[in-house]
Amino acid sequence: MRFRPCIDLHNGCVKQIIGSTLSDDLNKGPVENFVANKPPSYYAQLFKKDNLTGGHVIMLGPGNEAAAKEALCAWKEGFQIGGGINADNAKYWLDQGAYAVIVTSYVFSEGEIREDRLKELLKRVGRDHLVLDLSCRKKGKDYYIVTNRWQKFTKCKITKELLDDLSRYCFEFLVHGVDVEGKCLGIDENLVSLLADFSPIPTTYAGGARSIEDLYRVKKIGRDRIDLTIGSALDIFGGSGVKYEDVVKFNKEQEMKNNLKHLA
Repeated sequence: MRFRPCIDLHNGCVKQIIGSTLSDDLNKGPVENFVANKPPSYYAQLFKKDNLTGGHVIMLGPGNEAAAKEALCAWKEGFQIGGGINADNAKYWLDQGAYAVIVTSYVFSEGEIREDRLKELLKRVGRDHLVLDLSCRKKGKDYYIVTNRWQKFTKCKITKELLDDLSRYCFEFLVHGVDVEGKCLGIDENLVSLLADFSPIPTTYAGGARSIEDLYRVKKIGRDRIDLTIGSALDIFGGSGVKYEDVVKFNKEQEMKNNLKHLA
């Protein structure tokens, strides 16, 4: 289990926003927790220096392509990239320096899984370069994948069967707990536990983390199977709950423990 870094881009800037406030209404902007005065390359170089691998760059809407390229150029093959990815542009983003593409709305279209699009993505970039974003919201007692800036519910409920089926096409899942994302009110423990139970492949959870203790909670609840992204609570993104130096230290500790296990 490890901490995963993120660079969220909105209107060409690095930001931390409350995900559930994203909207198609151009006159209604999202609630912003943080707007950086540093460029995307600054964060990319920082993560590279501290060897925080497995992170993602997310383009939240149009107008973020140049900023995304800047981040990817600063650390070639250091990030996954998501936001508007489809079969036509997936290879392009790999050529720009991403080591994987993250796909959601293109695959989950009109509330259904488009298997034809999954197969086309598989053909163009391969399973080892494809991450599926299964970001979800709770409806009743269950979690359903949401698309289109996390505003539209699909008919796809998070189940073991669904994750088993989708894992044939990708090497990893990224799951935002949209109901708590950006609010720094604590992780969705039920969702983390469910992902640990159901996911057959590496999975990163994002949403609600507010303290370094949440890293250890995800480690325990997720049984060392689920990674965690922390955004708004992190001090480099204007937060007060988590020090950047502490997540770097956490990853080094985990790496040391894993190395000792392999030597035993």
